[in-house]
Amino acid sequence: MKASTFVYPWDVDGDPEAPARIAALGVEQVTLAAAYHSTRALTPRHPRHRIVTAEHAAVLYPADDRWAGRELRPYAAGAWAPGDAFGEAATALAGAGLEVHTWVVLAHNSRLGAEHPGTSVVNAYGDRYPWAPCIAQPATRAYLIDLAAEAAVRPGASGTELESLGWYGLEHLHAHDKTGGVGLGEAGQYLMALCFCPSCREGYDRHGLDADELAAAVRTALEPLWQGAPSDGGWAGIEKLLGETLANTTRAYRDETARSLQEQAVAAVRAAAHDGFQVLLHADPVSYHVGANPGVDPAHILSVADGVVVPCVGGTGTLTPFARQDREGAVVAANLPVVSGMGGSPATLAADAAEARRLGATELRLYHAGLASDDDLEMVRSALAGL
Repeated sequence: MKASTFVYPWDVDGDPEAPARIAALGVEQVTLAAAYHSTRALTPRHPRHRIVTAEHAAVLYPADDRWAGRELRPYAAGAWAPGDAFGEAATALAGAGLEVHTWVVLAHNSRLGAEHPGTSVVNAYGDRYPWAPCIAQPATRAYLIDLAAEAAVRPGASGTELESLGWYGLEHLHAHDKTGGVGLGEAGQYLMALCFCPSCREGYDRHGLDADELAAAVRTALEPLWQGAPSDGGWAGIEKLLGETLANTTRAYRDETARSLQEQAVAAVRAAAHDGFQVLLHADPVSYHVGANPGVDPAHILSVADGVVVPCVGGTGTLTPFARQDREGAVVAANLPVVSGMGGSPATLAADAAEARRLGATELRLYHAGLASDDDLEMVRSALAGL
């Protein structure tokens, strides 16, 4: 069962022992960040630093001239990933016998939203989410599609994994976050993710909805949750709050918008790549879910991409809807967290991998070799050796 681990360029660059150490885990592949959001990351074994602060979303390689004269363009990394940080790390990792795939974060960019506020998702109260570019806007879609093609197809890469290629919502890891005081539940999170920017207003109109009336209905539906009332789970809870017609019409619009973006981005990557280049999407099997692993329709996405990387933080049941499609050659990669300090369970990796395989996983993704302690990595090595 093929296994890959996620890695940042700053885990490798400047540490000559990193490639061999990663290869010794027993993985065949690394999924190496080429375009990434802002973060503060631990580097527990690096000879020159222990903390890396990536101050804003950036590409970790020199962008090309396709961006000349464009208002929306990727940002260069600062001192945390200078020059061609991706290329340097990819060369070192390949030298250790590891296959390199790019890791590309797309519709998640707080600096873009801060500098170009019109690109952001706007909720029913008029609040902007600067971390969440609205994927319905034509200029934003063009930016995301070109970024996908450029960042995915880096020299030395034989495949890519596209993260955040869909809708983003309220949930977002943020500095000094204070948004957990009211339990919105799945229904509330969906309602707070509905966008009312000009492009989405036009989209609702095409689907027969008045955007102002819809926004008012969303605010009314959310009021009991602000007062502390629990919401029913799943789609039934959303229909109960918003009403079946409004709920299903908004879902149809959002599903259509996300699907067309995914189709166009994958097509752009394929056009830029060599034959045999693998294209996977980070995905959730429930189409109305939002975030880094945006919701998709399993049958549709496996007809577009070569496969999916599926989050298994709460268990491996999310794999089943993808495996059930029985698409020949499709990759269904179980993304298993192995950093114990971040809620991962390297001690149960062997059992978790076996269960993922039973449910239809064809590959493993391990999050994250650069962040894990030595003890975590030793448990990973032991587990992979037994698979």
